[in-house]
Amino acid sequence: MHIVRQPAVAGAFYPGNKQVLADDIKAFLDAAVPVADQTLPKAIIVPHAGYIYSGQTAAKAYARLATGHKTIKRVILLGPVHRVPVRGLALPDVDAFATPLGEIELDQSAIASLAGLNQVVVSPAAHALEHSLEVQLPFLQTVLNDFKLVPLAVGDATPSEVAEVLDTLWGGSETVIVISSDLSHFLPYRVAQTVDQETVHNILSMNSTLTHHQACGGTPVNGLVLAARRHHLKPKLLDLCNSGDTAGDKDSVVGYASFAFVEETGNA
Repeated sequence: MHIVRQPAVAGAFYPGNKQVLADDIKAFLDAAVPVADQTLPKAIIVPHAGYIYSGQTAAKAYARLATGHKTIKRVILLGPVHRVPVRGLALPDVDAFATPLGEIELDQSAIASLAGLNQVVVSPAAHALEHSLEVQLPFLQTVLNDFKLVPLAVGDATPSEVAEVLDTLWGGSETVIVISSDLSHFLPYRVAQTVDQETVHNILSMNSTLTHHQACGGTPVNGLVLAARRHHLKPKLLDLCNSGDTAGDKDSVVGYASFAFVEETGNA
């Protein structure tokens, strides 16, 4: 029996119509100005709000993955739980995830490699309504050709526990890591700018002690930073804004940033 996790936020966080969704993502990617450095990132951090709020910021990271559209075969996707608390990192109990753009098969061999890790659990409930992972899928389906997915909803876990999972799944150029996180929540515009700039500084300084007030996905971000230090990755800020810059008022905003982590030159 082929079990599919159906989309929970299509028509809310992003268009539920296949053609409208495809057109919107193409517009976001077209607007992500190409850069001279086309080095393929090993990992990216992207926001997970509704596309009208953070789609353009996310697209600046996804545009970087397009150069690996033929080589990337596995996406390790981590995002925080918003609705169902969980201890550790939760896998779903399904064979595929669906969006209006089609189905993405889960990478069962990669999932099997996590079997010995106590911090990895199975929780269909944690995934059922979770948007932090789902909103990334249409972008991945657009910029990559043929890939399989390892979706992990991150709850109460230490940075070391997250990093251990990433190390286990690290792989080579066929594997990319996507961390889903927004920044500060519901602060006045100028206050949010100050807080988010400090958070960006912490990430660029490879500081793995972010709180959930700084980033709702602080736990997976901290785990990535810890693993990135060991694997000699260097972070680069691609975009920083908040909902007051895009589609919301400035009284109470949510912060968004995107980053690319690339291998440092000169390291084996």
